[in-house]
Amino acid sequence: MSVLRTVVKGCGGYLPKRVLTNEDLAKVVDTTDEWIATRTGIKERRIAAKGELTSTMGTAAARAALDDAGMDPQDIDLIVLATSTPDQTFPATAVTIQADLGITHGAAFDVQAVCSGFVFALTTADNYLKSGEFRRALVIGSEAFSRILDWDDRGTCVLFGDGAGAIVVEAEMQNGSTTDRGVLASCLRSDGRYRDKLYVDGGPSSTGTVGYVRMDGPEVFRHAVTKISEVIDATLKKAGYAASDIDWFVPHQANKRILDGAARKLGLDPERIVITVDKHANTSAASIPLALDAACRDGRIKKGDLVLMEAMGGGFTWGAVLVRW
Repeated sequence: MSVLRTVVKGCGGYLPKRVLTNEDLAKVVDTTDEWIATRTGIKERRIAAKGELTSTMGTAAARAALDDAGMDPQDIDLIVLATSTPDQTFPATAVTIQADLGITHGAAFDVQAVCSGFVFALTTADNYLKSGEFRRALVIGSEAFSRILDWDDRGTCVLFGDGAGAIVVEAEMQNGSTTDRGVLASCLRSDGRYRDKLYVDGGPSSTGTVGYVRMDGPEVFRHAVTKISEVIDATLKKAGYAASDIDWFVPHQANKRILDGAARKLGLDPERIVITVDKHANTSAASIPLALDAACRDGRIKKGDLVLMEAMGGGFTWGAVLVRW
């Protein structure tokens, strides 16, 4: 039986020019390259320049994805942007990207699920496309996390970076089998009991300020592998696949120890894990699309490959998406 699937047509990424290494950070905060690298796997991160916004980075990534797909902005009728660092409280930063691309039709909106944002955004776009409401979408993750970091807090400021990634997806008729291209299954979860484990200590209705990232690192780490493994198992089961079928595992790039733990629990070959955390650090909702872009550009991810994405973020939120490229 034929079904509509959300098929990936192109991907793109954008990273700011400024590179901030662990050695650079050690000059301004009480830390060392060894301390950061052994605990997180991070060696460097990118920092947005003055005037470089979530929207400008998102627009650049979107243009790269459109070029990769061989499409014009006017082919797009939906933009879903995942971000926790919008340009303004409102309007949604997605509409700024829409305007920057010269699109005056369709719809554009933001999704806020912190580091899980891209998984939530892709699942949202998938459901809109499968319903027939829209035909082609830009799904973007863009973050300027350097703007909400306390640079005196070595427990958080060493972890994050800035950047943007995007994919172009299109609704296509497929055979309705496990060999179909496109989004095959997804699972989203959240549990607000843990909202104080990873949060920003400001907001319009609470403090009237932007605030800074605050994190209970050991608690986040403790929950991460278990919750990630659970949602991956559920997604694979829904699609009728086993972990051994996965060609590429593209996780949220938060901490290499978390990635290694999840891979071990799944029994995945380390060679099949796409890792960019060493160069990008944690770019929150941008981390998965940036990793996808890196693996597509260097030829690892190819048409027909089975790609598993997963993430966990503040809230807690977590989720996974299985896609045949």
